[in-house]
Amino acid sequence: MGRAMSRTVSATVSGAPDPLARRKRRREHRGVSRAELTQSAVITVTVLLVLGLVAAWTVLIPGVMVWDNVTVAVIGSLRLTGPVAAAFAAWVAVRKRRAARRRSARPGTGPVMAPTPWRTLKAPLAILAVVVGSFGATVLIFAVRAVLSEQAGRLLPSALAMGAAGLALYVVLGWILGWLAPFAITPLVAGVGAYALFTWLGDGSGWADRLAPVTPQPYDLFQGLSSGAFADQTLWLLGLSAALLLGWAALVSRHMLTMVAAVIAVLAAGFGASRLLSEPATTAAGEQVVYSCQEWPITVCVHPGMRDGLAELGTTFTGLAARLSGTPAAFQRVEQRSRLTAAQAPRGVVPIHVDDLDAGYADRAAAEFVDRISKPCTEPVAAGYRAIVAAWVRGEPLPAGQLAEHQYASAWFSALSEEQRREWLRMFYSDFANCRLAASHFGGGVPAPSPGPAPFPLPSADMPHSGR
Repeated sequence: MGRAMSRTVSATVSGAPDPLARRKRRREHRGVSRAELTQSAVITVTVLLVLGLVAAWTVLIPGVMVWDNVTVAVIGSLRLTGPVAAAFAAWVAVRKRRAARRRSARPGTGPVMAPTPWRTLKAPLAILAVVVGSFGATVLIFAVRAVLSEQAGRLLPSALAMGAAGLALYVVLGWILGWLAPFAITPLVAGVGAYALFTWLGDGSGWADRLAPVTPQPYDLFQGLSSGAFADQTLWLLGLSAALLLGWAALVSRHMLTMVAAVIAVLAAGFGASRLLSEPATTAAGEQVVYSCQEWPITVCVHPGMRDGLAELGTTFTGLAARLSGTPAAFQRVEQRSRLTAAQAPRGVVPIHVDDLDAGYADRAAAEFVDRISKPCTEPVAAGYRAIVAAWVRGEPLPAGQLAEHQYASAWFSALSEEQRREWLRMFYSDFANCRLAASHFGGGVPAPSPGPAPFPLPSADMPHSGR
């Protein structure tokens, strides 16, 4: 120990560089010290995790308990976490490139040897590990939540691989941009540019949106997600990322084998893209969806991922079934259907669309159904009469309307008993459905001279009616 101290002291006195000081200066000349990189990585992981959770939560369909919903949510978070990853990669690349320029410009250093491929790739691969690790933490949190809430369906590993491959593309693009343009504003440009580019590709139509790291749109519970399509998308994204990164490494390290590897990655990316573009625009689910149903007082069936909505849907549509009993629109069964299919339902079965279980979902489904059985009216007077009856069918308060005849009709109709209203609808259902309601259907349109409801209108020769 004494000899080591004496060597250190003598080296210092003689002017020879201290090995510890030399290693410290070498790390500083690399552009980012180990402590600085570690601190930045911790901050980046925290930001990506928080941002990923918030972004995925906004994509998550409210109330839908199915693994596909979780998959779409975590991949959807890439629209925000990807640009942040690109900006972080660009920031490190800018620091590295500036340090390399300072090192080559120092006098007396001699010609700078080209780095090895591994040394060239070490920094971007470390960034990629940090970013993918934060993505894995986001997936883990949502997976635990999904397991505790008993999600329907199954998790697709190929979908998670596609999400990681998409983040790899963000990182590689940010790294190359930061290396080619080592300016202070480059990280900001990388983040904003990546967000604008992939948002434009993801919101577009045609072949471009299939190549972007996003899920197929529109997402539909009854269609399902294709494991094969995610695998092809993963191959395309990984191949493109590897080709860009290896091509950059080959130029920096001047290593021929690295360029050969980049060519192989280009072939893999082309193979994945060709398979991806050759698939149909939508891929149906591999197996028939087994409904979750509530059998009484009427049968209501929904996607198993929306079984929590059965009680409210049952209550709402039971009231509708009672009011429409005896009319051509009478039904005993309600089935949730996909918006992408237009298959006709058998008599007595009502197809409904429920996009989520957010507040008011049952009322929205009921309003859509009522709008289907009675077409909208173009004439304002007829539209006011239709609105009165439609509100009652939906179980809502009757609107008064702005016209005096509508106000009288609303008061007249509200004075009837529930059984009288149902009998009235059986008599005049065709007029209601075809927008032919008039003042004569609501007591003749003349206020009664004495308090109390006008007499119930009975069919006569001078009153339009459609029969039962």
